[in-house]
Amino acid sequence: MERKLTSKQEKFCVGVASGLNQSDAYRKSYDHEGMSDVSIYQESCKLNKNPKVTLRVAELRAPVIKKAQVTLESHIAELQRLAKVAEDNGNVQAAIKAVELTGKVSGLYVEKIDQNVSGGLTVEIVRFSKGV
Repeated sequence: MERKLTSKQEKFCVGVASGLNQSDAYRKSYDHEGMSDVSIYQESCKLNKNPKVTLRVAELRAPVIKKAQVTLESHIAELQRLAKVAEDNGNVQAAIKAVELTGKVSGLYVEKIDQNVSGGLTVEIVRFSKGV
């Protein structure tokens, strides 16, 4: 039968996941009276290496990480929104730039680079913009 975290371990996990360093999370979760800073650090490191604690911290952080991630889809949507705002405000240049950037991140543009190498030979490099 799998053991669950103690209430102190859970409190430690919540502290770490919310941005506290391990030692401060330990101080908020455990009785540390009479412990030196070095001892607190050592105990917090041991606790943080506990697989159940590590897993729980990851579980607590996952929704925040997912929400904060910029995806290609969200990036393109934001560029399209900015293009619309610029167009609505009569700023054609900004609208064009937003549409151009949308194309670049989508991989629609090709960049050609001529590069001279030794012996007078020219090599043409075709590079697609980063994107899909």
